[in-house]
Order: sequence, then structure tokens, then C-alpha cells
Amino acid sequence: MDRSELVTQKTGRQRKVFVTLDMKEEGRYPMDIEIEAEALLQGSDGEDGQPKVRRGIKAELSNVSLLLFLYVLQGVPLGLAGSIPLIMQANNVSYKDQAYFSFVFWPFSLKLLWAPLVDALYIPWFGRRKSWLVPTQYLLGLFMLYLSVTVDSLLEGDGHRGPDILTITLVFFMLEFLAATQDIAVDGWALTMLSRENVGYASTCNSVGQTAGYFLGNVLFLALESPNFCNKYLRFEPKDTGVVTLSDFMFFWGIVFLVSTTLVAILKKEDCKQSKKKSREEAQGVMETYRLLFSITKLPAVFTFCSLLLTAKIGFSAADAITGLKLVEAGVPKEQLALLAVPMVPLQIVLPLIISKYTGGPRPLNIFYKAFPIRLLISLGYTLLVWWTPSVRQDGGYPVYYYAVVLLSYAVHQVPVYCMFVAIMAFNAKVSDPVIGGTYMTLLNTVSNLGGNWPSTLALWLVDPLTSKECRGAVGQSCGSPEEAGLCTLEGGVCVTLLDGYYVESVVCAVIGFAWWFWLGKRMKHLQEESPSAWQCPTAK
Repeated sequence: MDRSELVTQKTGRQRKVFVTLDMKEEGRYPMDIEIEAEALLQGSDGEDGQPKVRRGIKAELSNVSLLLFLYVLQGVPLGLAGSIPLIMQANNVSYKDQAYFSFVFWPFSLKLLWAPLVDALYIPWFGRRKSWLVPTQYLLGLFMLYLSVTVDSLLEGDGHRGPDILTITLVFFMLEFLAATQDIAVDGWALTMLSRENVGYASTCNSVGQTAGYFLGNVLFLALESPNFCNKYLRFEPKDTGVVTLSDFMFFWGIVFLVSTTLVAILKKEDCKQSKKKSREEAQGVMETYRLLFSITKLPAVFTFCSLLLTAKIGFSAADAITGLKLVEAGVPKEQLALLAVPMVPLQIVLPLIISKYTGGPRPLNIFYKAFPIRLLISLGYTLLVWWTPSVRQDGGYPVYYYAVVLLSYAVHQVPVYCMFVAIMAFNAKVSDPVIGGTYMTLLNTVSNLGGNWPSTLALWLVDPLTSKECRGAVGQSCGSPEEAGLCTLEGGVCVTLLDGYYVESVVCAVIGFAWWFWLGKRMKHLQEESPSAWQCPTAK
């Protein structure tokens, strides 16, 4: 249910915050900081040694608009992928199937693995960034057109079995992989497309564009796809379908991707001046980048920190991964849950600005340590919310005060979430070796994201095995699987939940979380006492 967690945990993305370095949470591929530094240096003086004339933002409005549009395109498949679990949950798929689909959200957390290749391999005459941007966006468009024809049958099944989870997962995994690759190309292009004085607008385009794209592909789509929402707010005469279907939406954006990519390929030229002088990351080479990453992970302090990052979010996994699905299972309209994210946007912008004032000192992880148990308690509060939800359901749905409670709990949850996020980002910026800052910080952010991905997938996987149900009203039937539950219903019985695995997981995760906080949390705080040399890569000294 937590929309910021959905973006962070499942796609590895997060809104920018103001720490020592302006970074996406997982996001800049290894050489971005070095590219930015060169981009800032290049163009500062003309060939005659005289300062170049400063260009205002109006002179580059077309470039800014293009970047904004490219980031909007990037956000659309992310939003669509985020909406699929809610659609599947409304179709009563198993949590094991949800666990399979959760692998779709891993590519943005893993793109560090292939980012050096995207940065180093390209066709010079076509353009360094267009060499990857154009084919990936064409493939994104083709995949969407394919899904526009097949997605309904994939989600509905053939009548004898449920949705084709394997095919859905593979196709959407490729969508997210392509979107992550497009992100690498656009990030790099942004830093050379804009002039020195306007390069700061690249981060604004990223944040605003991707957020807008995610909103279009998730919140807006779920609202327009819902018959109840459309009949209530958009129509005079009710109908059985929404204004748009998933197939229509996929087809529209597939055409948009193909047409816009063709226009970019033909009309937009890259600045070839960059090729006159090899940038530092090209000279370093792909293998050198991978060797550097391996050298960083062998540092004892880094190895310990990465181990802690990979285990820190276990305590929150049940609340973050399952709560929203449980609310949909209880009958809360998925479009209403999506719309609750809208009033949270101002809070998600303001919170990092406030929290960053307290993480700018020498011990930013103190904020992380203090926020940790608060977030665990709120996660337990989510469990109570799920338990309370069925009791307040009315014939016409849920009352207004219920959504007010959900919105309030969501808003309160944002405070410790952002405290922990900003603290980790600030510490990553503090310890990253400045000689290789981009590679170093991206590695730490990637590990932090993976620390949220794998517990969420595991939590989804364990819900069904930990759930106990029995079939009442049909002798000899059981409810151990969706197929068995279907047979129980056909025989006139009904499946009754004796013990919900979600509640079991919530308690177990809370115990693990508090144990981690008590023992390993203190170990993480002590990492702040390590000397700067403990974090320096030997090959960079």
C-alpha cells in the first residue's frame, strides 16, 4: 500500500533528496559522477581561452523538454508494472504467483551489472547515447504492442487455470530491463545535452518526468480502468467497463514509444565534440570498472556495511510487500489505494528537505538507528489495519473515515521511511572515496536496494505456506491451493481461513527486526567511527 515503498523497493527508484551528493537511490551508473564533472568542465572556456557566453534555460528549452519527455516515457512501464500485482490480486492469484512477479522489479536495482557496457559500447556515427536509447525504446514499444494483444488472455487464463504468471513475469521483466537500460542512456545523455550552467536541470527532469510517468502508468490507469470509479465520477450512465482497458493503454503507449523514438532518431543529433577527447571513464575501460567494484567490496568496512544493508529491511518486508495486497483482498478498491498516493506527494518532497538538516553531520546513521524501531512499530500497526478492515466494510464500500485512517497511517509511515533513506544516502556520500565517488556510491546504493528486494520476494513467497485454511460444507475437500479451493467451491463448500500467514510473517518480521536493531543496529552505528582510510579503495589511493 505504501506507494513510496512500491517505487523504492520494487523498482529501486526513489525521489531525489538533498545530501552531500545529489543521487538517485540506486541510480547513477558507475561513471555518472565523473561524466558530470567532465560535462561541467567542458564548455567553460572557448577555443580562444575566453569564457563562453552563458546560455539561459530559455535557449535550451527544447533539450529540457526532450529530457523531461524521455523520463516520462521511462516512468510509464514502471507504473504499469506496479499496477499489475493489484490487478492480479483482484483476480485472486496466489501469493506465490505474486512472489514470482516481484522479480520484475529487480532490474533497476541490478543495472550496475551492465551499466559499464552501456557506457562503453556504442556506434560513434550514430551517437553514444542514441546507440542504446533508440533500440531500447523501439523494443519497449514492440513489447507493449505485443502485450496489448495478449495481456488480457495472460491475466485471465484459459478458464481451466489462472493467469499465465510465467509469461507475464518474463514479458514485464523485459520491460523493466529495457526501462533500466534506457535510464542509463538518458542519464548520461542529460549531462552532455545541457550546457554547464543548465546541467542541474537534468535531475529536475529526472524526478519530475519519472514521477509523472509513474503516475500515468499506475494511478491514472487504475482509475480509468475501474468501472466503479468511471461510473461514479466520469459517466452519466453506468457501464461494466472502465474508460480504458489494459490492452488499450498498452497499445496507446506502444505507438507513442515507436513514433517518438523514430523522431528522436531522425531529428535529434548528439554533440560530437565529446568524441574529440576521450572521457575518463572510456579510458578506464569496462573491465577496469568491474575490477574496481570488486576491490571496493573486499574492504572490511564496506563488506560489513553491505552485509548490514542486505539484512536491515527484513523486519519491514511483510508490511511493505503484502499489506496493500491484503487490503485489495479484503475488498478495498485498488484505484482508491492508488489515489491515496496523490496527497502524499507534497509530504514526500518536504520530508527529505527537513530530514537532511539532521543528517549532514558526522553521524548520519544515528537518525537511521532512531527511526528503525518506530518504523517497525508502524509496520505492526499496518497489521492491525488489515485486521480491522473487514469489520468496517459497508454495502456501498468503505466509509470516508476508513480512507482517512489509511491516509493518516500512510503519512505517519513516511517519516521513518524517509529518515532511514536520507540517513543511508548521507552516509554513503560521506564514506565514498571521492577519487571513484560515482562507482563507489552507486555500489552502496545498489546493495541497499537489493536489501529491500529479496526480503519482499521471500515474504510474498511464504504467505501461502504459512496460511492455514479448511473447506467447510464439502466433505473430503481442502483449500491448500487455488485449484483445491476451486473444487471446494464447486462442491458447495467455502474456504475458511484459520490462520493467515500474513499475521504470522508480521510478528516474525517484527521479532527479527527488533533483534537486528538491538544487536546489528549498534554495529552499523559503530561504522561511523571508522577512519576515512578504512573506506578508501587501495587501487584508488
